[in-house]
Amino acid sequence: MKVFEPTIRQQTRRAFLNSASTSLGSLALASLLNPRCLVGATGPSSGPPQLDKWRGVVNPPHLRPRANRVIYLYMAGGPSHLETFDYKPKLAEMSGKPMPESFTAGQPIAQLQGQKLTCLAPQHKFERYGSSGQMMASVFPEIGKVADELCIIRSLHTEAINHDPAHTFMNTGTTISGRPAMGSWLSYGLGSDCDNLPGFVVLTSLGKFGQAQPIASRQWHSGFLPSRFQGVEFRSKGDPVLYVSRPSGVNPRQQRDVVDSVQALNRIHEQAVDDPEIATRISQYEMAFRMQSSVPELMDVSNEPASILEMYGTQGGDGSFAANCLLARRLAERGVRFIQLYHRDWDHHGDVKGNITGTAKEVDRGAAALIRDLNERGLLDDTLIVYGGEFGRTPMAQGNGRDHHIKGFSMWMAGGGIKGGISYGNTDELGYAAVENPVHVHDLHATILHLLGIDHTKLTYRFQGRDFRLTDVSGNVVTAILA
Repeated sequence: MKVFEPTIRQQTRRAFLNSASTSLGSLALASLLNPRCLVGATGPSSGPPQLDKWRGVVNPPHLRPRANRVIYLYMAGGPSHLETFDYKPKLAEMSGKPMPESFTAGQPIAQLQGQKLTCLAPQHKFERYGSSGQMMASVFPEIGKVADELCIIRSLHTEAINHDPAHTFMNTGTTISGRPAMGSWLSYGLGSDCDNLPGFVVLTSLGKFGQAQPIASRQWHSGFLPSRFQGVEFRSKGDPVLYVSRPSGVNPRQQRDVVDSVQALNRIHEQAVDDPEIATRISQYEMAFRMQSSVPELMDVSNEPASILEMYGTQGGDGSFAANCLLARRLAERGVRFIQLYHRDWDHHGDVKGNITGTAKEVDRGAAALIRDLNERGLLDDTLIVYGGEFGRTPMAQGNGRDHHIKGFSMWMAGGGIKGGISYGNTDELGYAAVENPVHVHDLHATILHLLGIDHTKLTYRFQGRDFRLTDVSGNVVTAILA
């Protein structure tokens, strides 16, 4: 499929706006008077398409899509695979003994470089869960109850050993800051099924048991893609979106007049300078105006049944991971394409046993409830859930904790075309390196795009004389985990 150059797309859209600019403001006003003109609170509209709705450059899809949206449960800080999803009895036998040099010689290690390396046994008991007998740590009793929905990948490996570049690599496919995030690529490629919320939404939560690694907003930036595709952070406490609230004393009609006037000036400027970012500004003004109604409705969970709030373990509005999982389900219902939840509590250089007990409890109930809730609503089949962090932790002790580790770690996926109740790949007997069916981050990204109907080699964007893509120049779809 040929992807048109941005200038060609922009000129076509500009010509269309010139012929219909007088109707844009009236259509937005009509949407306030009759919400069914747009995507409403519960689903897509049957009315006419929006003038500025982005349909995506992969239209039709390259492949048959198995998923329509992604919910990425991002465990920031580097969860230890050895206390969560990678069972290593041999490491338990070796606890307290020197780590064999055959594993570590010449290998990059973060803070343990040049120090005496000693094996540390897994600190939590592993059990089998579900009829599939998935092996995972007992710190996840609720996730264990949905084990038959999970594909646990135990052979991930990555390229960046420190947090910030590792986050950047996991989100953008490169350690170079300023490249588009995966959610931005998906918004650019597929567009959104929602007219009154962004196509890429980010929620963050902060735990109490690990070092709270900072998460920069460039992790959800659009990079060289038009800025309309960048992620928008929603806060689950206080104002959900900064500066989107209507000023005191200003009613919707008055604000509509202001927006229309600003949009008219923007269109004049667009005709004069031919800058694609002005078209983005026009669409984002409209989006912000609609969000003044759609966001408060989204965040108000008072109409959720008591049984749902109990299942998630939250009343909403408390900023917790569980509250964000509930919001993720509500965002998915409304057609948001990519929803990313960061939980910043997984950096355990010390007391890995006690800290993982606490952190796992912070995420266990909410993640499991999200799977159950989506399944009961018939949304799991076309919603891909991804769970994991930026890297793993060393089999070697760092006191009573573990250091950063890039050679082997675990993630899981569920829903959206994924084969449930299976494990894929393995690390060696000490959990040091991926040795069976290794999965690189580019392979993970290629697989996610494949499930949404995109050939990762064809979703490209020309920038500074080169065609860029999320998977750079590599990546293979992991077909064995597809349903």
